Amino acid sequence: MIVAQIGGALPATPWELVTSSSPPIKFILGVLVVFSLVSWFFIVLKWWQFRRVAKQADQFFAELERTSRLEDAYRAVMKLPASPYRRLLKEGVNFFSELRPGALQQTGPGKHEPLTVTQLEVLRMMFAKGVGAERDQMARFIPWLATIGSVSPLLGLLGTVLGVMNTFLGIAAGGSGNIAAVAPGVAEALVTTVLGLAVAIPAVIAYNVLVNRLGLFAGEMEGFAQEIVGTLAREGRV
Repeated sequence: MIVAQIGGALPATPWELVTSSSPPIKFILGVLVVFSLVSWFFIVLKWWQFRRVAKQADQFFAELERTSRLEDAYRAVMKLPASPYRRLLKEGVNFFSELRPGALQQTGPGKHEPLTVTQLEVLRMMFAKGVGAERDQMARFIPWLATIGSVSPLLGLLGTVLGVMNTFLGIAAGGSGNIAAVAPGVAEALVTTVLGLAVAIPAVIAYNVLVNRLGLFAGEMEGFAQEIVGTLAREGRV
């Protein structure tokens, strides 16, 4: 590669460095381009999902504030589009109705036997399972951003090492070690490092932001589950 560059025109732009690079370097660059496209697809997808869930949460809790009883709230939110909050409330109410058939229709305390300690614990476990399932659903594809953010710099480093090795092999074959012979090979080697960092930086930033939003979402879901149990207790159903 270095011999060919000495005998011909030297690369003058980054694109010429890419087109004149060796096949292994081109392969690594191609993998990094694919990683970049995949990471940006996941970034846009998860941003849209979290934005949609935030709007659903605003609509859901606004509807809840218009009601005073859990039964009325359940009927109201069932008319809303499907959301993690609606699914959690539906699972909780259905499970409670199986434990105490007809208890949800009572209008005051004392008309039905409250849940036992074991039943209440099972109800809390059901809510925890529901929260975990919704969290796992929202967390889908986020670990890929961490993987891409970790692997891309290593691929860039691998390309750099291969490029430097190619440079020294060219120097040995051509018997020339001047700057004109060394510079193109070194520049070629650094292209993969630059692209690797360009792929990794937005992926890592997006991963940290999304993990933070995922934690807030899970905390909000857990708080809502506790609020449902508290509402059942306030209305004398547990």
